[in-house]
Amino acid sequence: MKLFLLPLLVIASASAADLTFKKQTLTNEFVAEGAHFADFDHDGDNDICAGPYIWKGPEFTERVQFTPPAEKAYDPAKGYSDYFLTYTYDFNADGWSDILVFSWPGKETWVFENPQNKTGDWKRHSIFDVTDNESPTLGDMNGDNKPELICHTGGQLGYAEIDWKNPFGKAKFRPISPKSPENDKKYFKYTHGYGFGDVNGDGRADILDKEGWREQPKDMSKDSDWVFHPGPFTPEGQRGGSFILVYDVNGDKLNDVITGYNAHGYGFGWYEQKKDGTFIAHKLMGATPEENKQGLKFSQLHAMQLADMNGDGIMDVVTGKRRWAHGPLKDDEPNAAPVLYWWEIKRGENNTAEFIPHLIDEASGVGTEVTPGDVNKDGKLDVVIGNKMGVFVFIQE
Repeated sequence: MKLFLLPLLVIASASAADLTFKKQTLTNEFVAEGAHFADFDHDGDNDICAGPYIWKGPEFTERVQFTPPAEKAYDPAKGYSDYFLTYTYDFNADGWSDILVFSWPGKETWVFENPQNKTGDWKRHSIFDVTDNESPTLGDMNGDNKPELICHTGGQLGYAEIDWKNPFGKAKFRPISPKSPENDKKYFKYTHGYGFGDVNGDGRADILDKEGWREQPKDMSKDSDWVFHPGPFTPEGQRGGSFILVYDVNGDKLNDVITGYNAHGYGFGWYEQKKDGTFIAHKLMGATPEENKQGLKFSQLHAMQLADMNGDGIMDVVTGKRRWAHGPLKDDEPNAAPVLYWWEIKRGENNTAEFIPHLIDEASGVGTEVTPGDVNKDGKLDVVIGNKMGVFVFIQE
C-alpha cells in the first residue's frame, strides 16, 4: 500500500520546538482548492502547481500557465474552482511529471500531460468521468506500486484502476459495495470522508468511510462486495470528515484510524484499534477549547495528511481550517482565523500516544487538500497550500 504524495525521505530529527517555517505567498488569487509540486521542467528545482498555473522554483516568483484559466475569475465568497484537488505523477513513464486534477465532486478527473518543455498548453486527458466524494486521492490499492484513483461513483464505493498500457485512457471503476437506492443517497458526489489503508495488517489496502471499513479480499480478479466491518469513524449524527488516515499511532503494531468528524464543523480524533479488531475513540478536539487539553479549537478540517514533520521516525498530521468553504456566512465560524497546524504524534509507555498541536500559520489554512513534502530538497518537510485565500508555501527553516 502506498500513498502517492511524496517520496520516502530520511530526515534529521528535530525538536518540535525548533521547527519554524518561512511563509511565501505565491498569489492571493483564488485559483484552486489544492496545490502540489514536482520538477516539471527538469531544472533540478521543484515547481508548485495550483489551478492552471505553475510557479517555477526555487524562487516561485515566475508564474506560467499550463492550461487556459477560467473565462471568469473564481469568487471565493460565492463560488468554487475547477481544481478541487491536484496531484503529480509520471503517468506515461516518460520521466516527466504530469498533473492530475480532481476537477469537481461528481465531475471529471483530468491528467495534464507534461510536454517536456515544449511551448503551449499541456494536453488534457479526461481519465474518469464521474469522480464522487469530496476527498479523493491517489494510492496503491492492488500492490503494483502504481496509483489508483481512490474515489467512489454512482452510489458504489470503490476505486478506479488506470490502464498502464494506456494511462491517458479511461480508468476502470472497481466497485466494492452493492448498488441500491439507499446507497445512491448515502454515497453521492458531496459525500464526506473517504480513505484507504491496511486496517487488519494482512498486507492489502482496505477502504474506509465514516461508518467503518471494507476488507480487501485475497482474490481481486473479479469485482465483489467487500466484507464490511463497522467502525464507526465519526460520532453519530456528524457529517464526516475529509481524508481518513490509517496509521499505527501508538506503536502497538495495530493500525489505527485518524480523521475529522465534520469537514464543515468541529471535531478531530483517532480511533485506537484493539487486538479483537474493535476501536476505542480518542477525541482530540471539539467545538470548545475545553475539549482539548491545549485549549485549542478550530473548525472545518477539510484536508489532512500524514507526514513526519520533525524527522523522529513517527508520522504526524498536517491539517488546518478551510476558510469560506461555503462562503462567509455559512458553516461553523467561517470567518475565524484560517489556521494551519501540524500535530505531533508522541508515543508514550504502555502503548499510549499524545497528539501535540503546533501552529504553522494563522492566515492561510487548508483547502480541500494540504500537501506536505520536501519542496526545496533540503531534507526537511515543507507544506504547500492552495485555497480561497491564495497559494502558499511554507518552507521549514
